[in-house]
Amino acid sequence: MTNTLIPLRNGHREEQPGHLCMSRRQFLLAGGALVTLSALGVSSQAEAAPLHALLAKYPKLKIGRLSALKTGEPLTFAYPYPDVRNILVRLGTRAGGGIGPDQDVVAFNQQCTHMGGPLEGTFKNKYQALGPCPLHLTTFDLTRYGMVISGHGTESLPQILLALEGDDIHAVGVQGLVYGYGAMTAQRA
Repeated sequence: MTNTLIPLRNGHREEQPGHLCMSRRQFLLAGGALVTLSALGVSSQAEAAPLHALLAKYPKLKIGRLSALKTGEPLTFAYPYPDVRNILVRLGTRAGGGIGPDQDVVAFNQQCTHMGGPLEGTFKNKYQALGPCPLHLTTFDLTRYGMVISGHGTESLPQILLALEGDDIHAVGVQGLVYGYGAMTAQRA
């Protein structure tokens, strides 16, 4: 038995009533939905399990003093390895992952997540952003966990997790993957 297709306006066709057939678009959408749901482990009888952020924990390292930070003036430091450059900055506005009384002190890695381009010296206090990367112009929002504002990057900047002990600021971990370090030790948060 063959399915007869009836031509419609604008080049679309519709299946003749009474025949079961799926269009190419319907097949691709249904298949994509099925693959996505099975990858997430979702079934009609079970709820989706909560997702956990992966972060790498490293030894605590003192990187600065809260009283010494001036709004909009970043300090550079190396963490978790000697060749991994980061910035510590007081933004003057509440930020995701921020510490301090105003939750405005954050730290981020200074390598673009797209191709590892250097972001040193690209902090823009007016926009509270890091970038643009000199390779492909990716810019990152430091108030929103280092998420991409524009450019080719598809992942947020790795955020250095901070802890405040009195006036001392310590780096205690990294949330995200530093470009070029695929073997960073990760533990569930």
